[in-house]
Amino acid sequence: MGCTSCATNTSGTPKGCKNNGTCGTDGCNKLTVFDWLSNMSLPGNMEPFNALEVRFKNGRKDFFRNPENMPLTIGDIVATETSPGHDVGIVTLTGELVKVQMKRKKVSVKLEELPKIYRKANQKDIDIWQKVREKEPEVQKRSREIAMALGLKMKISDVEYQGDGSKVTFYYTAEDRVDFRQLIKDFARAFSTRIEMKQVGFRQEAARLGGIGSCGRELCCSTWLTDFRSVNTSAARYQQLSLNPQKLAGQCGKLKCCLNYELDTYMEALESFPKMDVKLLTEKGRAHCQKVDIFKGLMWFSYESEGMTWLELSVDKVNEIIAINKKGKKVSALEEFMEEKPVEEQNLFNNVVGQDSLTRFDRPNKKHRKHKNRNRNRKNNPKRNAKN
Repeated sequence: MGCTSCATNTSGTPKGCKNNGTCGTDGCNKLTVFDWLSNMSLPGNMEPFNALEVRFKNGRKDFFRNPENMPLTIGDIVATETSPGHDVGIVTLTGELVKVQMKRKKVSVKLEELPKIYRKANQKDIDIWQKVREKEPEVQKRSREIAMALGLKMKISDVEYQGDGSKVTFYYTAEDRVDFRQLIKDFARAFSTRIEMKQVGFRQEAARLGGIGSCGRELCCSTWLTDFRSVNTSAARYQQLSLNPQKLAGQCGKLKCCLNYELDTYMEALESFPKMDVKLLTEKGRAHCQKVDIFKGLMWFSYESEGMTWLELSVDKVNEIIAINKKGKKVSALEEFMEEKPVEEQNLFNNVVGQDSLTRFDRPNKKHRKHKNRNRNRKNNPKRNAKN
């Protein structure tokens, strides 16, 4: 998720735009929103919506009001109101599109109910913010050791310091309810700050941490997907996928969200197909369905007495046989409804990619032959041998 001029430097910071991850297009951030209203002017009697969207660590976003009407743009670092103290974040959206996002996320658009932005972050705020951010990996490692010593069945997946360092939030996942009252006391004694525990789901954990999926692209949940719909194994069955947990599960351990993307198309295509448990009545016996190809519109049937012999039929032919069976009649055999396909001649070798000739090694090497003739002439020349 980067703009066209963005690249990664050896130190990990973006290069190209030279803005260290706060480019004007906001393409370096997770779950970014394109401000398609930025070039449109408001009507003369309408005041701009005085609220901003601010992003914090790992794509966490919140909405704030701008009571002092400060000229803020996308990429500005601001100090925001929180309890206690203040937090530091990056502005990701301004203008009327903020109201659209608030309605979409079911947040009240009343400005007086929103927390406010104190100021643009000065150098002191940024130094403190970067200092506490550098402590997060070590704090996460130490917190996991404390949780393991207490024998708690939980996984601390992420740690987030508040911008002023007055509070630290621990994000964890757990299968069952966890009694972490003693854990909070140990954390407060070890880190000397205010502690907050926040439980997240496995999908939310993968969205916060991010990563690369089996398709080779960034995870959908960390780039653009915001609503996590339930995914069932029936989605894989409708798409004729093998129920292999290792292939169907994502990095969160749950079924991949992309199983729902094409499910509606498969369901629409399967409306013309008969059910898999349908039985065709013929004079040679009953036939059962063995396989279905949704893309080609084909079905394979086999007789009960000949289970290893599969017969390929189109969906139209199968529906025709079913209509005949409903009238109380039997067809003579399924072979009569099979369509003959022309057999294409297969060439054993096609020179389609500019391959070299198969006899290229049989050609004589002229350079090698010249070298041999030269050695022979030296041996047969008595004058040159006498000089040597």
